[in-house]
Amino acid sequence: MKILLLIFGLLCCLSFAQAQNVNITLDSNLDLNCKFEKVILKNSDYNFESLTKDQIKRDDINKLIIESKSPNFLKVKNLSEFINKINLDIKIANKDIVLIQGFNADKNYSESAVFTKKTGELIHEITKNINQENKEKDISFYSCKSNKNST
Repeated sequence: MKILLLIFGLLCCLSFAQAQNVNITLDSNLDLNCKFEKVILKNSDYNFESLTKDQIKRDDINKLIIESKSPNFLKVKNLSEFINKINLDIKIANKDIVLIQGFNADKNYSESAVFTKKTGELIHEITKNINQENKEKDISFYSCKSNKNST
């Protein structure tokens, strides 16, 4: 049930974010170590099935960097190669959350992430074949801790 609420919250945030695209209200420099917890997969083999770290091999994120400066600068490093290379379409950072989303040039692949500062939870969603019936989703959940004193 908690997973469904998190996914619903993510989708609501993305709908809200698309109306604003950029809303940076807090300067911060986060350096995080994120441990993989579980993944929800939707593809030809799985239909929104949840797999834990004991059931699937996924790497932790040892140095996730999130830098934000009001009013419109937000950079995320080491979440994925895709996020490292693109300009983000959606960038939101405030005292509670960081929300990002980016698309490839054809708009058939996207990655988004929500980091909740209070709990240290990170949700990273990858969507492939967006415009097709056989859309694939990979939603990874991480538990993050600061590598240093972050603001």
